[in-house]
Formats: sequence, C-alpha cells, structure tokens
Amino acid sequence: MTIPWMVTGAAGFIGSRLALHLAQRGYTVHACDWADDSGCTPLEPDPNSTASRLRAARMAAVRQASGVQWQRLDVAHPTALLDWMASVRPERVIHLAAQAGVRHSMQAPQDFVASNLVGFANVLWACHRHQVARLLYASSSSVYGMRSEAPFEEADRTDRPQSFYAATKQANEAMAFSFHAQYGLQSLGMRFFTVYGPWGRPDMAPYLFAQAIRRQKPVTLFAAGELMRDFTYVDDTVAAVTALAHQDARWLGAQVVNVGHQRPIRVIDFVQVLSELLQTPPIIENAPMQTADVALTCASESRLLSLVDAWPDTPLKEGLGRFVQWLQGWEPLGKGDHSTRA
Repeated sequence: MTIPWMVTGAAGFIGSRLALHLAQRGYTVHACDWADDSGCTPLEPDPNSTASRLRAARMAAVRQASGVQWQRLDVAHPTALLDWMASVRPERVIHLAAQAGVRHSMQAPQDFVASNLVGFANVLWACHRHQVARLLYASSSSVYGMRSEAPFEEADRTDRPQSFYAATKQANEAMAFSFHAQYGLQSLGMRFFTVYGPWGRPDMAPYLFAQAIRRQKPVTLFAAGELMRDFTYVDDTVAAVTALAHQDARWLGAQVVNVGHQRPIRVIDFVQVLSELLQTPPIIENAPMQTADVALTCASESRLLSLVDAWPDTPLKEGLGRFVQWLQGWEPLGKGDHSTRA
C-alpha cells in the first residue's frame, strides 16, 4: 500500500495512535504537528508539563515508525500546509490538529481561533487546491449541546453550542459543507465521543481521576457524578477512522458521523470501575455542574454502521484496565508520593 495519507495533529492522543496504526498496516503516512521535539507548543511552552512530555513521547514513537514522514507544521500558518501538500500529494487527509477542551475554552476562548477556525479554513483550501479525494476531520459530540433525548442522531439540530469549543466544531462542519457546495470537496466530520485510553490527554477525566485516586487526593465530580458520558476506547476510534477513510467506506459529499458506541454511563460509575482497577477507594468531592458542561452524551451508531459495517467495541473495564496499566508504567508513584500534580 503506497497511497500517501496525511495526518495532522500527529503528536496528539488520537492522531499519534492513528499514524502508528496506518504505518503498521503498510500505508505511507505523512504526519505533522506544531509541537517541537520537547512537546512544547506556542500555547504550552513548558517542556516539563505533563501535556508536553506526553506529546514528546507520542511524537517520538510516530517518528520512529517505518513508513512515516514527519513535518513540524502549524496549520494556521497561511501557506505552510498548502506548500507541504504540494510535495506530498495525498489522496486522503485526516485532519485532527485542533485545540481541544470544553473547560479550557471557558478560560481562554481565543486559544481556539487560530487552530480551529483559521487552521481549518487553510486545510479546506489546501485540500481543494490539491484535489484531495477525501478529507476526514475531527468534530465533537459537543456540537449537540444540552440534550436529554438519546441517542444523539446526526440529523439533530446543533445550533445551540454550550461552549466556544463546541462552536468552533460546529463552524468546521458548516465550513466543510460550504466547500462541498462551492467546489465539490468530499469531506466527513467525525463527531468523537469522550475518547480514552493509553497516552490520553492529561486534561481529560480518565487521567485526572486516575491520578487523584492514585495519590489519594479528592476526585472532583460535577453534578454529584450524575453526568453521563459515552466513553469510547481509543483503538476503537482509530479503527473507525481508518475504515471511514478507506475507499470502500460508503459516503459521498459532505457528511458527519458519530463515532461512539451508544452506551453512556454515569461518571460516578466510571470512577468506581477506575478505583477498582487501581485497588484504591476514591475520595469524592462534589461540585456544581459547570456552565459549559452538558448532562449527557450518547451516540447513535446507526450511520457509522451503515458506512463501515462493523467496528470494535472494547468493554469499559477492559479499556480502563489497559489505560491503568499504561499509566502505572508511564508515571510510577514512589512510596508516599501524594503530590497534587496531575
């Protein structure tokens, strides 16, 4: 398999896992990220932060893989992606580079403008100019906003985002639809649902909860842990993205698709499974529901199954077991290590 595939955001959680998966399957992978060798980004310049250390380690693994060509690149730069794509000529572009995080967007919404809006516009333009056959890009379950009806269907309204992060992803979908209407660009927005697993983001609940439990620090649960999330194991997500990017995937035009298993659980139950695997009881500290949060995420997987037939479904306890095993190896705690760093 020599068809060139391009993956942006390849030092990220899903992007790194995807780039390695494609390389292992024999594809030529052109991977890029804006992080430097120490994992630092313009928004996170501390090489000693957990996020930077994770990016550096993910990036090192991807760059060492056979079949991967690496490029440091900021998609928000006006011509960087356009110029790079001219030399690569990819048939598939999987765009995962973005600033993520509902809560971070509450604190610093301007951090999301360059990567998520300007950067995505540059991706669309470059794909159009270089006649890319298929563009797949990361959207989010956050676009559904506050809903009580489940499961979430792709045809449901998404015009009431609860966070600026969600608004940028909603904008991406609209931008992609416009490029299909104007230029015929084939695109698929993938609405990811709470992806977790080894090498996961340190700002997300699985990592934060696990580290708090391990260090015998309080686990902060919003809305008494009654919020429900459709957790999706990272390797399941990568398998779905790979299948959707394949030429046999049954989609045309500009579409969106949920990538989730339609199996939400309460966050308090998630914490309980995690604590059992860590063999440490959690110290629960309740807090009010945050303004930008939503009470429920629940993916209908009907459209996804109509496009790819089947995709893996890793049970939560099995996926969390792999995550715990990785975390304990990645950052072992010394005796008496009860620091608050997460």
